[in-house]
Amino acid sequence: MRAYVFPGQGAQYPGMGKDLYENSPMAKEMFEKANEILGFRITDLMFDGTEEDLRQTKVTQPAIFLHSVILAKTLGEKFKPEMVAGHSLGEFSALVSAGALSFEDGLKLVSQRAMAMQKACEAEPSTMAAIVGLDDEIVEEVCASIDDVVVAANYNCPGQLVISGSFAGIDKACEKLTEKGAKRALKLSVGGAFHSPLMEPARAELAEAIKNTAIVEPVCAIYQNVNAKPFTNPAEIKENLIAQLTAPVRWTQTVQNMLTDGATSFVEIGPGKVLQGLIKKIDRQVEAESIGAYQG
Repeated sequence: MRAYVFPGQGAQYPGMGKDLYENSPMAKEMFEKANEILGFRITDLMFDGTEEDLRQTKVTQPAIFLHSVILAKTLGEKFKPEMVAGHSLGEFSALVSAGALSFEDGLKLVSQRAMAMQKACEAEPSTMAAIVGLDDEIVEEVCASIDDVVVAANYNCPGQLVISGSFAGIDKACEKLTEKGAKRALKLSVGGAFHSPLMEPARAELAEAIKNTAIVEPVCAIYQNVNAKPFTNPAEIKENLIAQLTAPVRWTQTVQNMLTDGATSFVEIGPGKVLQGLIKKIDRQVEAESIGAYQG
């Protein structure tokens, strides 16, 4: 069984999607539609912008979403998902690609999500850090022992967990985790504490938009970040999407559950190869590939 997965924030790069725009009339039409919906020419920033341009949250999230969703669309008959998942932002790409959410509605939600997260970051400056070489349980225990806000945010693969919280909380956690034997405790260059309680204002703002957006049954199950389980019920999908902003991304568990449920190969669709690498670390035997460019 083939599983399709979609990347999240951090996968962007200058020039992303330009080959799609130039080689596929359908892709060009979708990109132009996106420019209209967003009210600015995101294509100019994707194709000719700098890394700095692409790092703005209001650009990053729609850019990765567009690259992933439009690329999946150009695959035509070759794209036959039997199960899907996305890492954080990638969950929206997965939902659109699996037919649960329209392209237009998906883009509007992603744009609103980016703006809401940006606002939350500005209201409460905060950050994230990657912890390498420790068991998840040790990281969780250390985070729980700290008075400042700091939580496990991204369970990426065994031995790699990203924590999220206030600057003070992250500093204290990195120090304690290094003492516990972490190979690395590296602060990340991100705008704020994503997937932590500090994103509550963004979650509340986005909840209303998600409730008012039409979501229908997807063509296959989507394994959602909040609990790594498969869903096809639109009401449940909505609830999980709303919870996603303040809940951890359980990527390790998602891939393990997909394997248990019959996934024999994984295809990452969108910019970069981050998920392909993580999947190989979760299960070295599984077949995983990335499609990042126009296939012709």
